Amino acid sequence: MDVLCGSGELGSKFWDSNLSVHTDSPDLTPCFQNSLLAWVPCIYLWVALPCYLFYLHRHHRGYIILSHLSRLKTALGVLLWCVSWADLFYSFHGLAHGWAPAPIFFVTPLVVGVTMLLATLLIQHERLQGVQSSGVLIIFWLLCVGCAIIPFRSKILSAVAKGKISDPFRFTTFYIYFALVLFALILSCFKEKPPFFSPKNVEPNPCPETSAGFLSRLSFWWFTNMAILGYRRPLGEKDLWSLKEEDRSEAVVHRLLEAWKKQAAGPKDTAASGKKVSSEDEVLLGGQPRPREPSFLKALLAAFGPSFLISVCFKLIQDLLSFVNPQLLSLLIRFISNPRAPTWWGFLVAALMFVCSTMQSLILHQYFHCIFVTGLKLRVGITGLVYRKALVITNSVKRESTVGEIVNLISVDAQRFMDLAPFLNLIWSAPLQVILAIYFLWQILGPSVLAGVALIVLLIPLNGAVAMKMRAFQVEQMKSKDSRIRLMNEILGGIKVLKLYAWEPSFLEQVESIRQGELRQLRKTAYLHAIATFIWVCTPFLVTLITLGVYVCVDQNNVLDAEKAFVSVSLFNILKIPLNMLPQLITNLAQTSVSLKRIQHFLSQDELDPQFVERKTIAPGYAVTIHNGTFTWAQDLPPTLHSLNIQVPTGALVAVLGPVGCGKSSLVSALLGEMEKLEGKVYVKGSVAYVPQQAWIQNCTLQENVLFGQALDPKRYKQTLEACALLADLEMLPGGDQTEIGEKGINLSGGQQQRVSLARAVYSEADTFFLDDPLSAVDSHVAKHIFDQVIGPEGVLAGKTRVLVTHGISFLPQTDFIIVLADGQVSEVGSYSALLQHNGSFANFLRNYAPAEVEEHLEDSRTVLQDADDEMLLIEDTLSDHTDLTDNEPVTYEVQKQFMRQLSVMSSEGEGAGRPVLRRRVGTAEKVMQAAEVKARGALIQEEKVEMGTVSRWTRRAGEGGQAPSSAGAPRSPLSMTMIMAMQVKLRVFWDYAKAMGLCTALLVSLLYMGQSAAAIGANMWLSDWSNEAVTDVRQNNTSLRLGVYATLGILQGLLVLLSAMAMAVGGVQASRSVHQALLHNKMHSPQSFFDTTPSGRILNCFSKDIYIIDEVLAPTILVLLGSVYNSLSILLVIMATTPLFTVAVLPLAVLYGLVQRFYVATSRQLKRLESVSRSPIYSHFSETVTGSSVIRAYGRSQEFEGMSDTKVDTNQRSCYPYIASNRWLGIRVEFVGNCIVLFAAVFAVTGRSSLSPGLVGLSVSYALQVTLALNWMIRVMSDLESNIVAMERVKEYSKTETEAPWLLEGSRPPESWPQHGEVEFRNYSARYRPGLELVLKDLSLRVRGGEKVGIVGRTGAGKSSMTLCLFRILEAAEGEIRIDGLNVADIGLHDLRSRLTVIPQDPVLFSGSLRMNLDPFGSYSDEDIWRALELSHLYAFVSSQPAGLDFQCSERGENLSMGQRQLMCLARALLRKSRILVLDEATAAIDLEMDDLIQATIRTQFETCTVLTIAHRLNTIMDYTRVLVLDKGTVAEFDSPTNLVAARGIFYEMARDAGLA
Repeated sequence: MDVLCGSGELGSKFWDSNLSVHTDSPDLTPCFQNSLLAWVPCIYLWVALPCYLFYLHRHHRGYIILSHLSRLKTALGVLLWCVSWADLFYSFHGLAHGWAPAPIFFVTPLVVGVTMLLATLLIQHERLQGVQSSGVLIIFWLLCVGCAIIPFRSKILSAVAKGKISDPFRFTTFYIYFALVLFALILSCFKEKPPFFSPKNVEPNPCPETSAGFLSRLSFWWFTNMAILGYRRPLGEKDLWSLKEEDRSEAVVHRLLEAWKKQAAGPKDTAASGKKVSSEDEVLLGGQPRPREPSFLKALLAAFGPSFLISVCFKLIQDLLSFVNPQLLSLLIRFISNPRAPTWWGFLVAALMFVCSTMQSLILHQYFHCIFVTGLKLRVGITGLVYRKALVITNSVKRESTVGEIVNLISVDAQRFMDLAPFLNLIWSAPLQVILAIYFLWQILGPSVLAGVALIVLLIPLNGAVAMKMRAFQVEQMKSKDSRIRLMNEILGGIKVLKLYAWEPSFLEQVESIRQGELRQLRKTAYLHAIATFIWVCTPFLVTLITLGVYVCVDQNNVLDAEKAFVSVSLFNILKIPLNMLPQLITNLAQTSVSLKRIQHFLSQDELDPQFVERKTIAPGYAVTIHNGTFTWAQDLPPTLHSLNIQVPTGALVAVLGPVGCGKSSLVSALLGEMEKLEGKVYVKGSVAYVPQQAWIQNCTLQENVLFGQALDPKRYKQTLEACALLADLEMLPGGDQTEIGEKGINLSGGQQQRVSLARAVYSEADTFFLDDPLSAVDSHVAKHIFDQVIGPEGVLAGKTRVLVTHGISFLPQTDFIIVLADGQVSEVGSYSALLQHNGSFANFLRNYAPAEVEEHLEDSRTVLQDADDEMLLIEDTLSDHTDLTDNEPVTYEVQKQFMRQLSVMSSEGEGAGRPVLRRRVGTAEKVMQAAEVKARGALIQEEKVEMGTVSRWTRRAGEGGQAPSSAGAPRSPLSMTMIMAMQVKLRVFWDYAKAMGLCTALLVSLLYMGQSAAAIGANMWLSDWSNEAVTDVRQNNTSLRLGVYATLGILQGLLVLLSAMAMAVGGVQASRSVHQALLHNKMHSPQSFFDTTPSGRILNCFSKDIYIIDEVLAPTILVLLGSVYNSLSILLVIMATTPLFTVAVLPLAVLYGLVQRFYVATSRQLKRLESVSRSPIYSHFSETVTGSSVIRAYGRSQEFEGMSDTKVDTNQRSCYPYIASNRWLGIRVEFVGNCIVLFAAVFAVTGRSSLSPGLVGLSVSYALQVTLALNWMIRVMSDLESNIVAMERVKEYSKTETEAPWLLEGSRPPESWPQHGEVEFRNYSARYRPGLELVLKDLSLRVRGGEKVGIVGRTGAGKSSMTLCLFRILEAAEGEIRIDGLNVADIGLHDLRSRLTVIPQDPVLFSGSLRMNLDPFGSYSDEDIWRALELSHLYAFVSSQPAGLDFQCSERGENLSMGQRQLMCLARALLRKSRILVLDEATAAIDLEMDDLIQATIRTQFETCTVLTIAHRLNTIMDYTRVLVLDKGTVAEFDSPTNLVAARGIFYEMARDAGLA
């Protein structure tokens, strides 16, 4: 280099330490300035160019039009090129005139000139590629300015010193060059306009990150507007930005799905799972070993590997930068130790420390942003994949994976992947940091460091053992959690039945026993975690202690001075981070590996074969064909249907008949491809519509349920509603067809649900219709209307192929032919007349159960509607006829739910047997309500509101101008009417958690942590004092004392951490127990109205996600927060004690920190709330989809539902993404505060070096270097804790909702034998659904004598269901009383009442578990009693044929039993309890006539002496009853024997006439 500068006028050396280092006024040599310093920016640009061009090639965003800014930048580049070449030509000019300039004057202008030309071309290339702000060029111009500052100063100093300018031309060109690069730097900070075709042109609220400049991205300045907005007012969904194209669910899931398909299609030997198949499995699989599962991990790597690699680059740079500061600390301590060193050295080191820390912060947060976004994509991808899989799994897989378990895959397991992402790079980063730390330590302490390394190596197996054990506990805990969630899901689904049977204690006990097991595992995990924490806290300290101990003991000449001690401590602090994170990584890896296996197992499960049903080739003239078909529900079960040969001609109406459990619904499932085909062929022509036996209703508007994704054709839509008898319902519904239907159709009766389901099929205009018993849930006259208008030969479906499963015999003559099934086989096939002549089992059945003259009866019934006046219409089953309420009062969330009796899950109203009334024409004039108003009135389940305050509440919306409701169903607190709370953390919730833990435990944990911080400060102060001895005394004699005290303080620190973690474990488990117990007990005691108005998904979310947070997240988060707070305080105390001047800087920094914290906390809290609220719909939609997957598949709507799921996930992502950015925004600003602390600590140490010992400076600055991390952690953990404490608050709110009356009243229990006679008396009885609402029963007075059989009839809204609900005290009295055998039911406990009554509900609910448990959960009856009940309920044959007998396992909701068998199970329950009073709610709707007859006979014989109250839908079942009660608008209209009532020609006579019985 000297050769380049050595001759001519420059004539200087490249480096001169006397000029540059050992002086009070440092400068660089002219040669250095003109060579290396000028080349640095050029070298950077040329090195970065290839990678940058490759990046631009891959990320083309469209071109940007030539703007004034672009022209100006280009002009500057050209000018700089001209200036550089002017220098070059000046050198040539000098050469020509004999001056002989130094070679450097030719080389540098040439290099700089060419580089400036490159920069100019790059500006234009970036414009054509759509780059709005170029990071590469900003860094280039920054380097140019930075490297020009030194010559800028030198030239002025030189001119001043010499009194003249030695080279005016080059002096002038340099300052022109400096001005131009400075201007270029300023211009490069401004961004260009967006390119053409950018998302900004289409998106209403695009993410500012896409168009943000380089500096804005680097500092996350683009987030600032949202931070300010969130501080000013609570954020709403409209404030959230749109997602970038590559972050949308559709793109992410597609990428992962492609990768998974490749894995699934790949060779079997590449699979990750290599488990051996047990002999038992081999037997089940027919001796075939199962193929190994494809590797989901490889699929994840293929899909998200590139993003992960980018984060690796950032992490690598950050890791290397973290080792620069200890080296600078070493220089600083040397500077303090050397009084003769120039002062500028110290300031330079302080500045370098600041610059290095700032660069570290910027790169670290780019890394975090990248890795967190990758983690979010992992969660999105997994959710999408599991959702898509759930749509295609077979029924056998559904049996072993319940809805609750599959929901867990997306709520817990997918979340684990997101949680793991930030720790994942530690797998390689931790070893790298450890190796580098050991290398630098070796430089300082020599071979002594090997003692520390040996300890680290020895601790690895110990950590491994702890991690393995934790993983084992984790697996067990997940199993318990799954069982508990599954059981809770069933309890919430069947809560009505539990209340009616008074079975809550049995199920409460089951949940609590599972919870006990879960808590045992939790306690073990927590203790193990405490031990692990102890090891991890002690490890860095022990390594430091052993290394320093060995160093001073090995050789007496080894003196521990400040540089060695504190540079070592700084390096050990760096070492501590990976060692501290490693346990978290191991824990997360253990948890995620469990989750990975669960997800992989689920994704590898069998799928339904779409080719199972041939849709393209079929014999001409036929729409449905089965050739020799044998079908089963699962490979390990015997065939349900066998040897089927069926041919259905195109356009035919086919009825499928047969006894309960013969396989009618299975046949429909087989035709839809829902069953597993063992042999044979199935052909179905064209598109399909399916009406399942249990209607599947979505949680959306009624119109959306009917349209089911198709476009609205008003004419066809109206025809459909008319045909399905839904128009009258719309008039009653608060919002017409815009009324929101609740979860599982909760606010519609069974009949309405079935008709909506049928309307969906009719509107679809499919080619083939599979109707699985749609007429059983409706009244006979409504069934007739539907058959005539929809299904029959003259209905809207005439000419279409219809396969109708039915028990109704009156419609059979109008069918084209009939298939009779028996024991899974076709017993007879033929037309109605042919089968009658055949004299087979069908003919015998018909003669026994049909009216004597079937044909004539049918003819009569066919003319009923024609004879009636044209303007008459049967009013079908509609909502409660409280017109005054519907029209005048605001229909709020609870009000609306409470006044509709159909809310009861039983759907007790059924179909109202209404008489003909004048039809109301629905014209546009009548529908004057605006669409929005209609929608608002029709909204049923209000969104879960986010609260503006700290901790969310569910503020329900009052109706238009109405009072805010506060029903028993809404979770309330004394402050529930307060809409906006103060924007501060509610200490009450933390106080609640502290009380749940135990106040003494909470205080103890806090004190122990304080002690631990004091011990840590003491140890480091002792080390500082020890290192100062080296200055005064060359030999350190009292080494053993020094080491002993240092060791004692360190071990004390570890023990205090162990004790605090143990105390926290005990407190955390205690809190988990008490909180869950309170929640569970409250929910079991909540009134039915609460469950009707609160979506089960929301309650389930409370039991799964929120309890998971309280179990596993809160306690560790609180520990980390305590550690961070005490750590930050001790750092500030140490620095202030060492350099008191630092106190001056603390105040402004604290103000800045506080400001940032306030902006951040306000915004991040709202974002977290929005994220939390947008999460519930994902799970609700998911469980809804799993339940209705067969309907979705039948209509071919899987793709649309995948799109709906993706949309819901994207809505959730829209709040997740800014939340991630908010943490980075905060991090950069907080770390800036931390970096300022480092700067001030170093600067004040330099200014006060005369009074400070090297030991104290080492202590102060090494502590300052930790402050950034401590401050960052503190805010992050505080924010996490605030976000997570919401779970505690939500659980607390749900634990305090209003409860029903006590189950038992010890002072007033009825006698054991009560009721002896079964006499029921209503005295002036009135009831309403909620205070402030109309009475549903008005001054009811009647007496039913013991043993009487009373039928209860009446139109919809008459109060039939309300009356039975009042009997069981599901509804409480407003006035009057009910007396049973003279005892007022309000004076006894609910369970004493409910356990002495028997009910057979309309909707048969079974729970997963044994048959015995479903019949007798308390184990009160003997096996003989149970078998006898089964025999009487005609289930004996079925149960005795099962190998397990009474221990036969029912699946979730009893889905492995037919609908009829489930109904018979309810009958068996009644027979087993056999109390004196029996309430029947049309218990035989799902049963064929033969079975119905048997059941009615059973009831008549077995309950002969009992009082029987029957809500009748089929009037023929009550015509022989003692008396019939006719209700009308909540009052007794008629009450007499059926014969007398018919003779009186009142309401009952008209109903009987409509049903053809009078």
